[in-house]
Amino acid sequence: MISFARISKQYGRQVLFVDASFQLNPGEKIGLVGPNGAGKTTLFRMIVGEENADEGDVSVPKKLTIGYFRQDVEEMSGRSVLDEAIAGSGRAGALHHELEALQHAMSDPSREAEMETILARFGEVQEEYDHLGGYALEAQAREVLHGLGFDDERIDGDVGALSGGWKMRVALSRVLLGRPDILLMDEPTNHLDLESIIWLEAFLKSLPSALLMTSHDREFMNRIVTKIAEIDSGEITLYSGNYDFYERERSIRETNREAAYARQQAMLAKEQRFIDRFSAHAAKAAQVQSRIKALDKIEKIELPKKRAVVHFDFRRPPRSGDEVATLDAVRKAYGARVVHDGLSMVIRRGERWCVMGRNGAGKTTLLRMVAGVLPPDSGGVKLGASLKLGYFSQQALDVLDPTLTVWEQFQSDFPKESVGALRSLLGAFQFSGDDVEKRIKSLSGGEKSRLVLARMLFDPPNFLVLDEPTNHLDLATKEMLVEALKDFEGTMLFVSHDRTFLRGLSNRVLELGGETGSEAEPHLYPGSYVEYVERTGHEAPGVHT
Repeated sequence: MISFARISKQYGRQVLFVDASFQLNPGEKIGLVGPNGAGKTTLFRMIVGEENADEGDVSVPKKLTIGYFRQDVEEMSGRSVLDEAIAGSGRAGALHHELEALQHAMSDPSREAEMETILARFGEVQEEYDHLGGYALEAQAREVLHGLGFDDERIDGDVGALSGGWKMRVALSRVLLGRPDILLMDEPTNHLDLESIIWLEAFLKSLPSALLMTSHDREFMNRIVTKIAEIDSGEITLYSGNYDFYERERSIRETNREAAYARQQAMLAKEQRFIDRFSAHAAKAAQVQSRIKALDKIEKIELPKKRAVVHFDFRRPPRSGDEVATLDAVRKAYGARVVHDGLSMVIRRGERWCVMGRNGAGKTTLLRMVAGVLPPDSGGVKLGASLKLGYFSQQALDVLDPTLTVWEQFQSDFPKESVGALRSLLGAFQFSGDDVEKRIKSLSGGEKSRLVLARMLFDPPNFLVLDEPTNHLDLATKEMLVEALKDFEGTMLFVSHDRTFLRGLSNRVLELGGETGSEAEPHLYPGSYVEYVERTGHEAPGVHT
């Protein structure tokens, strides 16, 4: 289907591919992995013709349809969300919009002279549209948009009024509706909640299309892909299996290679000792020369490159009182929409509450009220004694000074700390080498999130309130964070769409909205997320496993 044959590619001194080969066959679902800057996006761009290889051949059959979901979304305005989604559905989408234009033309008195031509064209377009199954397109579009978290009001509303995150969902719906032969997806779960991620898993598994995707969501990758293509050090290596299999197999290959390297080094050392010992002996000259030539011909084994994962021992937070937060008959509404009505609960020391709920159920609102940045309309939120609260949200990124470098920010925040301690902390959050000299204003959203989390956890509070802390984090940083917080001795209240995070950290579950939407009673489960899934039969409210 698509093949890369001995390709090479570099930008200046940065070498991405060296004599690399790879093939994507019909129906295959492959996860693309590799460190930042390895060339994952470049591989996508070469498939769609936006980049060319410096050497080698990239073969993409002309008749193939390709859908490419990327992180930079084009401007959207002037259409409803529904029409914008339909616009991406290939030929049928184009005909849908032409039919709409022709219907407007037929009702325009000023175009009466053209009516015969318009009617003839309308008949042609209608016939082709019907042949392509176009009349089912609107229903399919609504189904996809509902799956991605849109309600009917938003679907029929102006796409231009949406936030960047919701526009990303519209862009995703366009690609999915096109049902192309090949789907290229760059981090499709970045702006999705758990319910939408679970829906997308099922949708992608049901598609006959071939799929090549990157994702920082281990669970999502495990459930969809059957192969992993790893880009590293200019090579593309294929592993048959999901992400967990890839990690195990990669570790085995590294161990085998290290053993082979040790054996070869011992053999080379032995041969070199013979050469050094007898190089001056005339009787052994032929043997010495023979061994020198043999050593020159041996292909040297290189040690596998280890990906640096820095572990950081976070400090123990001060002990809080037994009752950390008490919510008493809390009510909160936005206009006519009531999100909390009489919510009461007690959060005790050592508890780790994950908050579940569909869009609009009030998850972020609850966290903001507990953190003290949003007052309830009635009822009370009381925080306990000896409490040091740390609140993370996407708005928390504003605490960073955009004019400083990463290193200057940390020196400013922790002027009495040693250089070694600060570098160790930054390394644990994937800031090393020249990264610490980057200006904060030039950092990506994910890099800023890592920085804010690092600042918060260096001198940890005893009550963490975290709203989507894993958004934009890569797998290595996400798993380091889970490991670090497993030993956290304080209390947590958090929202996350990452099941690794939910399973690894929660010991209590608050479900808002229940099965029937935001008006249903909240449910408090005195157990972990794993126990919640076993008891309720769903991984997220209303989504059955």
